[in-house]
Amino acid sequence: MRQGIVKYNNELAGTLTEEDNGEYIFLYDELYIQKYPKQFVTFNMPVTTRAYRSKRLFPFFDGLIPEGWLLNIASESWKINKNDRMGLLLACCQNAIGAVSIHPFINKEHE
Repeated sequence: MRQGIVKYNNELAGTLTEEDNGEYIFLYDELYIQKYPKQFVTFNMPVTTRAYRSKRLFPFFDGLIPEGWLLNIASESWKINKNDRMGLLLACCQNAIGAVSIHPFINKEHE
């Protein structure tokens, strides 16, 4: 399982999880729901308490990953397969253009 923290304008908005079976789950953070009930990360994912689930990486998040020559550089620099969409998202999208950024989840219990 791999997990990323989704931020909207540097505010914790939720978590994106890739489960071991390949399913993706996006869940808004409870505090974010309370503070920003109308501030969704994408039109296709309105703010809600229910989890969004998909067998493929959600198109919005996939769209944050670099393309073309920049994807080649990222893939070679971090030794990440171009088909490893979650790996690329976690490696490349901490400073993405726009309001949404993805940050690797660091589990403090296992450090």
